[in-house]
Amino acid sequence: MTAQSVQAEITALLARVEQVRIDLNAKVIGQKPLIDDLLIAILAGGHVLLEGLPGLGKTLLVRSLGQGLGLSFSRVQFTPDLMPTDVTGTTIVDEQDGKRAFRFQPGPVFGGLVLADEINRATPKTQSSLLEAMQEGSVTVAGQTHRLPDPFHVVATQNPIELEGTYPLPEAQLDRFLFKLDVRTPSVEAMVQILAGTTANATSTTTQQLAVEDLRKLQHFVREVLCGNHLLQFTAELISATHPESPTASDRTKRFVRYGASARAGQAIVLGAKARALLAGRPAVTKDDILACVLPALRHRVLLGYEAESVGTGVPELLQEWMQTADRRIR
Repeated sequence: MTAQSVQAEITALLARVEQVRIDLNAKVIGQKPLIDDLLIAILAGGHVLLEGLPGLGKTLLVRSLGQGLGLSFSRVQFTPDLMPTDVTGTTIVDEQDGKRAFRFQPGPVFGGLVLADEINRATPKTQSSLLEAMQEGSVTVAGQTHRLPDPFHVVATQNPIELEGTYPLPEAQLDRFLFKLDVRTPSVEAMVQILAGTTANATSTTTQQLAVEDLRKLQHFVREVLCGNHLLQFTAELISATHPESPTASDRTKRFVRYGASARAGQAIVLGAKARALLAGRPAVTKDDILACVLPALRHRVLLGYEAESVGTGVPELLQEWMQTADRRIR
């Protein structure tokens, strides 16, 4: 294909993604930044963790996203009594023509877009059943490995940890999510629209705009977006600044941070920035793209100590000095 034909194909696909965005904003009112970041994460090929109070439309958003992108949708309602095999599937005895044989019965994880609803209400053992699926795109049951659909995405929702009946997600599990996004309470103006729309006859629908092959192409094009070495250096310095044992760590980082972000956080920032640039129709990443993806990639990967919690210091409060350190280091 010529460069012109490739660009025409990208333009056509992005126009359909824009229609998905429009449909989602009509369906889930007052969550435009959340929808933008969610689309960026999916085009980057990642998994997403949504945190917010019940009743803010998280489940509706994910289901509508799957419809728009043409992904097979599967939902798992995580509860304390949920077992790992309830997620991944299990081997059953199948009898045909008088003969018995073992057969694998796929679980709900075998979907293109899997909604892990209220994931922190299940025990850590069940939460960890998603680790192989999210990292390797496969599930191993009884020694047999089964491939998952491609593309495969997990969008998990969780209630704030302080709510009763929740379990913190293990750090290894958190690290598999490309982004962690906060679902905020809508403004009063948005709430008025929500109340008007949800108490009348439903009119807005989400129609399929993409096929699975289209999404696969877009995810390929994301990785073709250029990212300058100076931006890669900035990202690496930023990640290093989150570690309290780093020579570049600030006094507040040494005081409040127990463990810094992993290299996977840097990958999330760069991939998210490439997806953001592609969605804007740009062939190369800008620093604004990098900065827009820093907080969603870091907020769940930097482990703070008890002192930070006691004084109300979180990742957003430390982020500015990490970025200043990275700026100084690459000058």
